[in-house]
Amino acid sequence: MEKGNDNLVNILDESSKKFPQKTALVFGAKKIKYRELAVQTKKLASALYDLGVREYDKVAIWLPHCPEFIYSFFAVLRLNATVVPINTMFKREEARYVTEDASCKILFCSIDKLEDSKNILSRENNLNHLIVLTAPSDDGSIIDFNMLINKSEEHRDSVDIKDDDLAEIVYTSGTTGRPKGACLSHKNILSNIKDCSKVVNFRKNDCFICILPLFHSFSSTVCMLLPLFLGSTIVIMRSVRPFKRVIRSIMKNRVTIFMGVPSIFNILASAKLSPIKRLLNIFMNPVRFYISGAAALPDFVVEKFEKKFKRPLLQGYGLTEASPVVSLSPLNRTRKIGSVGKALQSVEVKVIDKEGNSLPPGEIGEILVKGLNVMKGYYNLEKETGDILKDGWLFTGDLAKIDKDGNIYIMGRLKEMINVRGFNVYPREIEDLLYRIPKVKETAVVGVFHRHRGEVPIAFIVKENDLEEKELMRYLKSNLAAYKIPLKIIFKENLPKNATGKILKRVLKEEIEGVFK
Repeated sequence: MEKGNDNLVNILDESSKKFPQKTALVFGAKKIKYRELAVQTKKLASALYDLGVREYDKVAIWLPHCPEFIYSFFAVLRLNATVVPINTMFKREEARYVTEDASCKILFCSIDKLEDSKNILSRENNLNHLIVLTAPSDDGSIIDFNMLINKSEEHRDSVDIKDDDLAEIVYTSGTTGRPKGACLSHKNILSNIKDCSKVVNFRKNDCFICILPLFHSFSSTVCMLLPLFLGSTIVIMRSVRPFKRVIRSIMKNRVTIFMGVPSIFNILASAKLSPIKRLLNIFMNPVRFYISGAAALPDFVVEKFEKKFKRPLLQGYGLTEASPVVSLSPLNRTRKIGSVGKALQSVEVKVIDKEGNSLPPGEIGEILVKGLNVMKGYYNLEKETGDILKDGWLFTGDLAKIDKDGNIYIMGRLKEMINVRGFNVYPREIEDLLYRIPKVKETAVVGVFHRHRGEVPIAFIVKENDLEEKELMRYLKSNLAAYKIPLKIIFKENLPKNATGKILKRVLKEEIEGVFK
């Protein structure tokens, strides 16, 4: 048993003592009890120790949605080593950059990543072994996951894990330049879990569905660690598609908490349901409430979704560097549509202007965050850390306003704000308006430089077949000041997104940037 009281390993160990025979994980037909989950992670920790993993070493996990991700996660932490999750959408060179930058000793991967992982192994001196789900051969450096765990004994050596020790290095999506590794301690993440559990009435008998990628900090904290902290059950879905399978799993396993991203809730809100299916969704649906994170959720989608499903759709705000949750809507009457809730209990927030002065309620500026959840810094990047962490405050780069009651409203990214002839234009305002048009499936507004007009807004839209630009422009002109009207509307089949469903505006901006120069 690990000595420290405040570390992530104790989340699992405490729950396995309290609820040894309770189902911790459901994956297809497989059900894994808490005691079994704890034992498997101890056996894998023992195997990793035999392979040379020691305190403070880095171990990369390049695995899809599966129980093995969770086994690997806790096995690494048991040795007081550091987990380095890798985006499953990354190609070989992107994954190589992460393993090389973090100096990882071992890489867990799935069979579909084996060839790329072997290439990475052959080119990196620090990387010693690949542990592969159903490896075709075992030659010492390429090891089969199941064989390894089955032949190992439980790891019993005591490890003194301090709350300030590094638990994870989570690489950001890299919107500018190379991805940066956010260093998150046990204290950072554990404080975030405890704070989240106080805002909403989560219960030990809740059942969470995990459809978001576990390499992402939102899913890792809220879909994996939070339910394990509570002693709840997690239903792991390999993919969100086909969605009918997700619905069946929700009904079969009596899922009560559904975590998703805006694109999922937008699809559900717009889905056509027969009167019978609508009644079934209302009266037979076991979900108590839904939570949206990872990206901004349009107000109209919330209103439309709640009207259809008769369940609360809560919003949260966060970023990887904050472990990641900063705020979460409460499950009571004080919740305000459009707000991402108030700051968590041990988190401070403030909004500042360009000169660094604190702004009064209702004024828009950059939101800053301070608290136990704020990262230690970026891995091996002293300058970049200094740019974002100042006097204990995390400079988020997000635009927000905070009302007199402390409710936070996210207005977009600081770099996404559009300066039209000296007037500030916030893409979120235009997007929310466009989402109120039923024929608009998805939209994103970006600012680009025009050789004659300066910076101008451009709207990208995924639409129903019979929606025309003239119709949209008439609507916008009747609801927005002239300087906020997009210069052009571009219709697309789909919008580029990352693994969590966040629209990649930089890609859209690059697509149109050269047109007006």
